[in-house]
Amino acid sequence: MADFVAGLEPINALADGSPGFVWRLATEDGDATSIRAYDDDLMIINMSVWESIDDLAEFVYRSGHVAVMRRRREWFERMRVYLALWWVPEGHTPTVAEAQERLVHLEAHGPSPHAFTFKRRFAPDHSPERAFDSMYCSASR
Repeated sequence: MADFVAGLEPINALADGSPGFVWRLATEDGDATSIRAYDDDLMIINMSVWESIDDLAEFVYRSGHVAVMRRRREWFERMRVYLALWWVPEGHTPTVAEAQERLVHLEAHGPSPHAFTFKRRFAPDHSPERAFDSMYCSASR
C-alpha cells in the first residue's frame, strides 16, 4: 500500500487542476482515506464532482491517473460494483450516505437514471446520452 499512499497527493492535485473538476471528498488531511463509511476498516471511498462525464473520463483514463488504475489489483480486492455515477444539482455537495445508496441501487437494479456507469450513461431527462454533468464515487477494498 506504500506506493498507493505515496501517490495520493500527486493524483489528487492532478484531479484538482483538471478541466471540469468541481469538488472532491476530503478531510483536513487532503484526502478521504480516513473516512469510515463502512464497518470494514479496509474499505476506502473516493467521491468527486465533475462538470461532465467526458471531463471525468479524460482524467480517469487519459491522465496520470491511468498508472494508478493499472496497479489497482495490487492494492485492492475486486468488487462487483465499485463505481456509481449520477446527476447532482448545481451547487449540491453529495454525501457519503448518498454515494452508498447509489452503489447499492446500482448493484441491485443495474444502470438507471438513479445510478449508472461509464458504459451505460443517462442524461438528466433519463434518456441514454453521452455527455452530462455527473458525480463519481468509488469504494475500494
